[in-house]
Amino acid sequence: MKVLLTFGTRPEAIKMAPIIHEFARTIGVDARVCVTGQHKTMLDEVLKSFRIEPDYDLEVMTANQSLNEVFVRIVQRLDPVIGEFAPDVVLVQGDTTTSWAAAMAAFYRGVPVGHVEAGLRTGDLFSPWPEEANRRMTSVVATRHYAPTHTARKALLDEGHMPDTVKVTGNTVIDALLMVHERVTQDPTTRQALEQRFSWLAGNRKLILVTGHRRESFGAGFERMCSAIKAIAARDDVQVCYPVHLNPNVQEPVHRHLGNLDNVALIEPLDYEAFVFLMDRAHLILTDSGGVQEEAPSLGKPVLVMRETSERMEGVDAGVARLVTTDPRLIEAHVTELLDNPERYAAMATGKNPYGDGLASRRIVKDLLSWHRTRTASASSASAMSGSLPQPSSRLVGSA
Repeated sequence: MKVLLTFGTRPEAIKMAPIIHEFARTIGVDARVCVTGQHKTMLDEVLKSFRIEPDYDLEVMTANQSLNEVFVRIVQRLDPVIGEFAPDVVLVQGDTTTSWAAAMAAFYRGVPVGHVEAGLRTGDLFSPWPEEANRRMTSVVATRHYAPTHTARKALLDEGHMPDTVKVTGNTVIDALLMVHERVTQDPTTRQALEQRFSWLAGNRKLILVTGHRRESFGAGFERMCSAIKAIAARDDVQVCYPVHLNPNVQEPVHRHLGNLDNVALIEPLDYEAFVFLMDRAHLILTDSGGVQEEAPSLGKPVLVMRETSERMEGVDAGVARLVTTDPRLIEAHVTELLDNPERYAAMATGKNPYGDGLASRRIVKDLLSWHRTRTASASSASAMSGSLPQPSSRLVGSA
């Protein structure tokens, strides 16, 4: 089986890394990695952390380009890669522009698409934007749907996808988290290096880890989020650490509001080992990130989600996450409650994670192998019945 794994952002790389490693341990598979470079600097550190060397790098990013320009460049540059390698399946992850563009490039070549983390829905096409549209459209052209939860599977079935094409696997981000967390906590050299790197953390203060980067919060949303963080930082029993996304729409308001506060550390985006270390050290986490919502419960960390909607309501339903919007009053109130009420904190810090058990990658690879064997056997049987030799399927689709 020939598999092309395509991704371009930091979160995608983290979630695809365990699958890449699982394929590397699997006999009879030619699995190749194609990165688009949608997040260039932040992508490179994840690849280094997981010891992944891409086979193809499309290098699509240029300064100040639009989403349309990113989409077009990905399709144009990925098309010849698919044509040359002729994979049996193209694997994409999640809901980025890379995911949707790669899925379309494969579809136009007649190549089946496997969608990792399929079926997440908010029901609002503009929240999150453009991710909700990206993942819905990817589902339309996908052949195999790897849903992280039963809720995600139900969403796909409700949209009319055939039950035998939708598999509940858990989320691969838990595979990645557990892999790295073991290294961070059990390897003395790694642990010592990280403790030295973050020696400025105050042991007598509760660490609040913050991440925020979503497009739908650009402008007024970030102004509100920063206002809340500033109010929280006025407490003398907390320390705030915020690895700030490189996007100027994030950098400007964050540094303007929080740059001069003594107990707020604005740092550059982190490699994944360092981020897992900080999650492990944190008392609670404020985020608008999908991945962090999934990861933190495995470490027993309460998560407050600074978004108006979430496609990951399983954590909220399980009581390990809360949807607090970008309203500064709500954010501050929920943070204050968790800081001052040990019982409420303990109720959220259960460590029970509804998103996975660390075996998602194994399930995905096993399903793809089974699907490929069935597909190959069917093609051979059809050829035998027709009395002709099997012919390679065309990777080209005629002009519309």
